[in-house]
Order: sequence, then structure tokens, then C-alpha cells
Amino acid sequence: MRRKILSAGVVVVRKCDGRFVYLLLRAYQHWDFPKGVVEPGEQPLEGALREVREESTITQLAFNWGYDFIETGPYGHGKVARYYLAETQQTHIELPVNPELGHPEHEEYRWLRYEEAKNLVTPRVRTVLEWAQAQLIYSES
Repeated sequence: MRRKILSAGVVVVRKCDGRFVYLLLRAYQHWDFPKGVVEPGEQPLEGALREVREESTITQLAFNWGYDFIETGPYGHGKVARYYLAETQQTHIELPVNPELGHPEHEEYRWLRYEEAKNLVTPRVRTVLEWAQAQLIYSES
């Protein structure tokens, strides 16, 4: 039986012209939210916060919708990704060099409205995006 590898990340949103936009990062041709493998001894939320900081330099996150999360089904050698939802006020982000790789993990980032994001992501990430959108809509009603 294969051991589950847990990745954790955050669906990062911010308000832009009165509407939420989503932060997506591109590695090769794949768009995703900031996330990465939870290190030994690390809690999933701690890992998610670390990954957001390492991949985007965002350090200001407000978990306005609580600490609920969604997990994907297994992919890529049994990996499962857990995503939380948080808002930031930071508009400037960077894609820093990963010391292990010698270059940034991602080539590009975009802040996108829901429909734009939905058109870029894979079905696995689309499920997460739809979950986040439902949380945002529910909180505004």
C-alpha cells in the first residue's frame, strides 16, 4: 500500500474593483495555487503558509472563511493536495529563486477573476477553484 504524500497550499484571493481575483502560478503549462509537500513534523496549515511565502512572497493572509479545506483525489504517484482559502491585501508578489532548483519554481503568476481562472486550470484544480468560489459566494449572501 502506497503512503499518501500530502501537499498543502492556499487559494489566495484579493479584492480588485469590488470583486475577488485568484492568484494562480504557472509551472510549465500547468496553473495552480501556491502549494507544496508538507515537511516531516509540520502541520498542514503551517506547510501551506510556508509554501505561499516561498512561492509568492505573500506573508499577509487572513482566513476570513475559517480553516476549512478541500483535498484533491490522488494524483502524481499518490500525492493529495489540501487547500485552504485566505485573503491578502498584498498586490506585489515575487517569484523567488528556489535554492534547491537554482531558479524560481514558477515562470509566471496572474491575478484572475473566476471565469478566467476556470479556463486555465486542469480539472483537479478546477474542483478546488469551484469550492473556493462557493465559499466566497456563500459568505457574501
